Amino acid sequence: MPTVAKLALEDGRIFTGQAFGAEGEVDGEVVFNTSMTGYQEILTDPSYCGQIVTMTYPLIGNYGINPADAESARVALQGFVVREVCRRPSNFRSTQSLADYLAETGVIGIEGVDTRALVKHIRIRGAMKGVLSTVDLDDQSLVRKAAEGAGLVGRDLVREVMPKTAFGWDEGLSEWMKTANGNAPAPTKTPHVVAIDYGMKWNIPRYLRELGCRVTIVPGTSTAEEVLQHEPDGVFLSNGPGDPCPLTYAVETIQGLLGRKPIFGICLGQQLLGLAAGGEIYKLKFGHRGSNQPVLNRRTGKVEITTQNHGFALQPDTLPANIEVTHINLNDQTVEGIRLKDYPAFAVQYHPEASAGPHDSHYLFSEFISLLR
Repeated sequence: MPTVAKLALEDGRIFTGQAFGAEGEVDGEVVFNTSMTGYQEILTDPSYCGQIVTMTYPLIGNYGINPADAESARVALQGFVVREVCRRPSNFRSTQSLADYLAETGVIGIEGVDTRALVKHIRIRGAMKGVLSTVDLDDQSLVRKAAEGAGLVGRDLVREVMPKTAFGWDEGLSEWMKTANGNAPAPTKTPHVVAIDYGMKWNIPRYLRELGCRVTIVPGTSTAEEVLQHEPDGVFLSNGPGDPCPLTYAVETIQGLLGRKPIFGICLGQQLLGLAAGGEIYKLKFGHRGSNQPVLNRRTGKVEITTQNHGFALQPDTLPANIEVTHINLNDQTVEGIRLKDYPAFAVQYHPEASAGPHDSHYLFSEFISLLR
């Protein structure tokens, strides 16, 4: 007999299904992702720390799991919700099934859930706290636990996913990724990039290495002086999980680097750069999570299809005069890219590293490298 699992939301809504992967109980913010593929990258993206992720595509796991597609050393999210899990994957690169992978990594999955109803509920009510359990099946108990959960607001989740010490990164892109991105030419010298890791996806340093950079990764709690001790030509601000507002140490570091080194940020990196420049943050109703978000590049007039994963954003009317908004989301007009007018610093709210997702925005890495003189 399949093991029963329940997902309870803080507003009292209950979804019942069958467990796969590990068993137990977890709490987190319940969100959804609209990607049709890329579930392994989602599972291993540190930005999902503290979240229970629902996939909108109805069949997940059909091409299995393989080591090359991992975006970090572990699964970061709290739980995984799907309509149907495929237990017999078909892919020459696959080394195990999704169910076996979740069991091995200790992550609870639930299938047989009406994910359309769940996503519609979140779109109307907003992302909310929830509990996913195979051990407590009492509805009232689960709803109470969900309401008492920590949520994301005000929590520093970066310390849970960042590296503990600095280290060099040597891995480049896989052969298929090189082909997909046209083998962009390397710079004439070897610039040194220090990447501040708040929960970074591995394909980001892979891109920097492929474009000819020497890459040093440092913990997200590093100070400006600790970063500068590595003598970088430029500084990268990574993606990461949760609410940027508690990360005052990161804001102080960025403020100490502005004007001293070129800076490029992605996702949480944009939010922190905006805070460092004097902007403010607000929480989106249900966030942007998927690989089909249309973004307008206001400088070129071109539309890019982008991969996104964030629940917070910069408040546009709080941005100071020295910030240019370079990109906007065409679905809801949120800020997707900024550039400082008085310093060589820019950032985007989405993921140009194309893992998984479109390749429209990989030019941003080359723009960053052009600043490293």
